[in-house]
Amino acid sequence: MIALLLALGSSLAYGCADFLGGLGARKAHVLRTVMIAAPASLTVELLLWPFLGASFAPATLAWGAASGVASAAAFALLYRTLAIGPMNVLSPVTALVSAMLPVGVGLVQGERLGTAGLIGLPLALAAVVLVSAGHGTGAARPSRTALLLAFGAGAAIALQLVFLHQAPADSGVGPLIVGRAVSSAVTLAAAGAMYRRLGPERPAYAMSAAAGVLDSVANLLFLLAARGGDLAVVAVITALYPAGTVLLARGVLAERVHRGQLLGLGTAAVAVGLLALT
Repeated sequence: MIALLLALGSSLAYGCADFLGGLGARKAHVLRTVMIAAPASLTVELLLWPFLGASFAPATLAWGAASGVASAAAFALLYRTLAIGPMNVLSPVTALVSAMLPVGVGLVQGERLGTAGLIGLPLALAAVVLVSAGHGTGAARPSRTALLLAFGAGAAIALQLVFLHQAPADSGVGPLIVGRAVSSAVTLAAAGAMYRRLGPERPAYAMSAAAGVLDSVANLLFLLAARGGDLAVVAVITALYPAGTVLLARGVLAERVHRGQLLGLGTAAVAVGLLALT
């Protein structure tokens, strides 16, 4: 039960972080947003170090660094995806993709989904098709570029979660600190290399920093949940994060969804629920 609650908390934090990061990326180049979000996230993890402890064994450094590279890619791809929009369609697509790889890793490591999980997996794939193919008058229809970015973001998120799960269980917040330090360094290096292409727009500092803080909280809750439960189950519960993004997008941005896409979102909810039941 504790792992379930932690995973749900992680899901909520991720959803809010994605919404804020997506809005921030609409005001300035995505790298300008990530340049603020990643260091803000690292600051939170450093503040948690004295309270939760951290060890930096070779395995922790390796898996933490790998998660950092994946995190940098996830930050940039996800915020760019949500900046293009519509958030209420692309966020669920990203979530479903991000859930598939951890489920596969969990199964390879000996976890079992059961009947509900075996039904939930194909339903999840069907949901991706329904959500991506929505059309109609006044519908919020994602472009092909946005969909490709959404799939890439989902894969990067999945790798980040898998790498964090592989870190030693007694490493405290060590993997998070290493990962965020690496992702910050990668982001700043990319921004420096592309400085002339970032444009003159100033980033939304508060919004971007808040996204980074929430992402850090989400990572911590996921790590604790994965250490206390099965990766396959924790990953798909965490993948419920689009619920928060969608609700905020509809309430704040008044984004609309076509009936076919609503069916896809409903199918996605059923699929994730079945996977969680396993």
